[in-house]
Amino acid sequence: MANLTFNEAEQRELRGAARAEFPGNPALAYVLENLAAEGIDLDRCRDWDDIRAEKGLPDHADGAPEVA
Repeated sequence: MANLTFNEAEQRELRGAARAEFPGNPALAYVLENLAAEGIDLDRCRDWDDIRAEKGLPDHADGAPEVA
């Protein structure tokens, strides 16, 4: 299982940024603080190809612009 964790200094920075940058959006601040505390389970992350397949979109063409 791959997990991205933050050291104490990085956790403080993320929490500070969450509180400073998102005072009007407590839900976003909560998510950032939660990420700081618990890290990110990289095995559960999805990339654009996963999202495209879930939404029934065609595969990404090599010459197409980099958009979903």
